[in-house]
Amino acid sequence: MITVVGIGADGWDGLPAGSRRAVETAEVLMGGTRQLRLVPDSAAERVAWPSPLLPALPALLEKYAGHDVCVLASGDPMFHGIGSTLVRLLGATRVRVLPHLSSLSLACARLGWPVEQTEVVSLVGRPPAALNAALLPGRRIVVLGAGAGSPSVVAGLLVDRGYGPSPMTVLSDLGAASESELRGTADGWTATASSSLPSSLPSSLNVIAIECVAEPGTEPLARVPGLPDTAFEHDGQLTKREVRAVSLSRLAPVPGELLWDVGAGAGSIAVEWMRAHPACAAVAIESRADRAAAIRRNADALGVPSLRVVEGRAPAALDGLPAPDAVFVGGGATAPGLLEKCWAALRPGGRLVVNAVTLESEAVVAGWYARLGGDLVRLAVQRASPVGSFTGWRAAMPVTVWSVTRKDQP
Repeated sequence: MITVVGIGADGWDGLPAGSRRAVETAEVLMGGTRQLRLVPDSAAERVAWPSPLLPALPALLEKYAGHDVCVLASGDPMFHGIGSTLVRLLGATRVRVLPHLSSLSLACARLGWPVEQTEVVSLVGRPPAALNAALLPGRRIVVLGAGAGSPSVVAGLLVDRGYGPSPMTVLSDLGAASESELRGTADGWTATASSSLPSSLPSSLNVIAIECVAEPGTEPLARVPGLPDTAFEHDGQLTKREVRAVSLSRLAPVPGELLWDVGAGAGSIAVEWMRAHPACAAVAIESRADRAAAIRRNADALGVPSLRVVEGRAPAALDGLPAPDAVFVGGGATAPGLLEKCWAALRPGGRLVVNAVTLESEAVVAGWYARLGGDLVRLAVQRASPVGSFTGWRAAMPVTVWSVTRKDQP
């Protein structure tokens, strides 16, 4: 059994009796250097986390198997912390967690914000671009900082995305005697020539509370499927807005599931799949390097920087990928063996959605529909546009959308 003790910035004095006993009786104390300094000396062997931690952690746990191990963590170990990692590696029955107040709870208590109505984004070990998906007018966000420079990074991102007027409150060393608070706006923080706010803080332990206020003319990017086409960088190879919304409704994103976006183009389907929920994952497969680079930029700009991009031509590029819960084929349905490989890879209950524009791809889709059934729909979208001094309808190319759910065992 491993005991994980959450410890706050107030250190040993802030620990309850049960947590103190776990530390005092442990044979081995593990944790970051800062956490280890917060507890008094004892007979326990002290092991500071190696860097990088995750690759070394299984061997480290194996080395001290059979010992009474106490792991020190910041705040609540199950809130973006080492507790979740240990449970995933060892199972819940082998890990006992004694939490402290999380930085989120402390920040919301200081600000008077309801915790359940506050979105959380962690920058610890994650790209700052992850914040982009949370930016919507009126939203309250608590960002877990990754160092003294985090407020400056966050402020710059807000300004770049059109949220410069957003009030920012930076709370440092929450719960400690040295706790401090700085207030300002994102654009004030970045305007160093006229601002009294620092670009960085003396403490690396900070959270940034944001009340999102958009500049006039900033278009909110909702999380429902069907973002404007202009939200994506593309060269014309893009599943258009209306067709994208229908395709995603057939793909039916579920938290924790994985999508393959085959022939991804601009990556719009994969990006919107991941925006549906933070736990959704996706792999975008694209044969052209320039388009793959654009997919990565779109993923960053729209707040899903963890989107995996695989450069290569399907079906060969699909080899070795984790089994998907859903597959979208937006182009290349006529490639020999592609649909066979996608169908074979799907987990039971998985959804396959194929969009066809050409007669040749429609013929392929019709054959699969005859064999497997599913749902077949043809979409014809017309957009109003000028016709001389009047307005008329211009038709886009019709798109056939075939969707089917795998109900049998692979």
